[in-house]
Amino acid sequence: MYKKLLSAAIMMMFAAAPALAATEYFVAQKASDKTCSVATTKPDGKATMMVGKSSYKTEAEATAAMKTAAECKK
Repeated sequence: MYKKLLSAAIMMMFAAAPALAATEYFVAQKASDKTCSVATTKPDGKATMMVGKSSYKTEAEATAAMKTAAECKK
């Protein structure tokens, strides 16, 4: 009985781990048309380039950084 409860608790912990992971936001610029957007995955450096040198904790911070970035102004 104890082993079943322990294994169930471990399985629940693994299932919940992605939901508890911190989300990062990045300002990304497409290489093809130079448009900027906010992304939740780090740009790869080929199809999309990272604008700035850091990630942001909230989408609002990333959007504000995108609006002030020189690379994103046309």
